[in-house]
Amino acid sequence: MKASESESTDSGSAARHAMVQQQLRARGIRDERVLAAMAQVPREEFVSEECRSAAYQDSSLPIDCGQTISQPFTVAFMCQLASIGEGDRVLEIGTGSGYAAAVLSHLGHSVDTVERYPALAQQATERLSRLGYSNVRVHTADGTEGLRRYAPFDAILVAAGARTLPQPLVDQLTGGGRIVIPLGPKHGQIMARFTYQDGQLTKDSFGAFAFVPLIGQHGWQE
Repeated sequence: MKASESESTDSGSAARHAMVQQQLRARGIRDERVLAAMAQVPREEFVSEECRSAAYQDSSLPIDCGQTISQPFTVAFMCQLASIGEGDRVLEIGTGSGYAAAVLSHLGHSVDTVERYPALAQQATERLSRLGYSNVRVHTADGTEGLRRYAPFDAILVAAGARTLPQPLVDQLTGGGRIVIPLGPKHGQIMARFTYQDGQLTKDSFGAFAFVPLIGQHGWQE
């Protein structure tokens, strides 16, 4: 890291530690690898200058193109549900600022993340490169189509609310692979985890969340 980035990271370390203890561990995040990853990623680097003072609050924050960076608990919760191993290949749908991709980079072997807004994809690419996340690739595409060129994936996380589970994502899972995705109407969803084993999908549900809509061929239409 450059000196300025190191100083930024150091200045936020106390806030990150407090976030991990008070917002994550205290609310049921038990995966120590997820907690460690959340403690390492400088969330203040993924928000605007105006929002830096609120970087470690338990809330989503606005980013460009009318999108948001998810609250820390939501990112940690989805990562925990995905049960990502060190050798796993991960697909993220909805790059946004790149924050969740940075967290995922500490958990799996590689991360491919798809963003439909070119401006956000470019910003995330530059930010992740500057911060040294070399095992993350950012793509501009319709995330509901997945990323067939790089499939199959061991875990797929969708950071937008879908009406139904997009079939292309199922088709791009390995045996034993997991999809974590919020499902439901545009203004409120239930977090779901699908596990693909022996040609069958098993679904588990994990409570109410609110995400921006998943836009695309296999999602909501603009």
